[in-house]
Amino acid sequence: MMAENRQGATKGMYSVCSANSDVLEACFQQAKEDRTMLLVESTSNQVDQFGGYTGMKPADFVRYVNTIAEKIDFPKKMIMLGGDHLGPNPWQNLPAEKAMEQAKVLIEEYVKEGYQKIHLDTSMFCADDDGDRNKPLDDEVVAQRTAVLCRVAEDTWKKYRAGTPKPVYIIGTEVPVPGGAQEEEDEVIPTTPDDAVRTITITRKHFVQAGLSGAWDRVTGAVVQPGVEFGDDRVFNYQKENARKLSEKIMEFDNLVFEAHSTDYQTEENLRSLVEDHFCILKVGPWLTFAYREALFALESIEIELLGKGYEGLSKLRESLDHMMVKEPGYWKKYYPGNEKEQDFKRKYSFSDRSRYYWPMAELESARQRLFVNLRENRIPLSLLSQFMPVQFYEVCNGRIEPYPEQLVHSYIRIVSGIYSRACGLS
Repeated sequence: MMAENRQGATKGMYSVCSANSDVLEACFQQAKEDRTMLLVESTSNQVDQFGGYTGMKPADFVRYVNTIAEKIDFPKKMIMLGGDHLGPNPWQNLPAEKAMEQAKVLIEEYVKEGYQKIHLDTSMFCADDDGDRNKPLDDEVVAQRTAVLCRVAEDTWKKYRAGTPKPVYIIGTEVPVPGGAQEEEDEVIPTTPDDAVRTITITRKHFVQAGLSGAWDRVTGAVVQPGVEFGDDRVFNYQKENARKLSEKIMEFDNLVFEAHSTDYQTEENLRSLVEDHFCILKVGPWLTFAYREALFALESIEIELLGKGYEGLSKLRESLDHMMVKEPGYWKKYYPGNEKEQDFKRKYSFSDRSRYYWPMAELESARQRLFVNLRENRIPLSLLSQFMPVQFYEVCNGRIEPYPEQLVHSYIRIVSGIYSRACGLS
């Protein structure tokens, strides 16, 4: 696929960065229909040797993903698992030596459990690192640490996974540091070609010095900033001309393409342009769970219209969501500045979709189950479906799905996965 992309074909791969079971099931349905592999990734914050914020270790996440795939009879051999931003990121408050020891264990656990696409990211400052925190960490330090973690990955594969395909590696990180664009910015500046060349060249030097030339041949992508981002209610669209020189530069390196993060909410045309310009791997996460949230809100609107506002058995899903977010603000507070009214809006509708961290909680799962039961026991009228979920109305009318809540939610999520699939030339 990547070779075809470098030869000029509009071929790419989207990476599903989500642990939401409905999102994963919908994306497996998409890939099954397209007859393609599905790339599923977890981040170093999400899944680690201690459980991450999902409570899952790498072995748990592998079982979790495989169970969802089995549910819809998606072949296991067509699943590729990736680890995103694997490095000292979760332990930046520790001295570098201790943070890197934790990162080594993280890499070992990921590779041992069969993750094949490994993003080695050591770009973050640790507690005792010298340098201006407003500037990137020194390239030589980053590259040396990247090579150290690659050696761990190679040794782990040899010890536990020999006989299976060797890991492929992604290097580099976004500029600016991940976290979303600031609202007052007018544009997001792409990585300069010189910066991209320096990252690749210095990393290759450290790989060779560490005796990792064979591993370097499996470095397939470099993460850069092509100039795409999103804020709470704003999308920074891909500007093809602004990234032209960066796009051309990757062709100077054999076998490499670019990986683009934060591509959520781009138009299908923009995503296709990114793929054409060798930003071949497109990360998507918040947009998928944003669609999930939209679908649930639409179903609750149908529930209220169908049963009446005074019905005692309403799910009160939105109310439950906001209650949990206010009760436990740790996942959104520092990301949603503003007054009380503005924060109330962002908790529901921000593109960064911090609500995604709350759906697994018991109170919300109970509300969701009540919503689904209400809509199964009281069949959704087509007129209400047309009002609140018009795309799914046509899907039902065409006989592609039934008006059951699970199918409606998955269909809604597949609006997004379908955009990525078409943009990558997969469907």
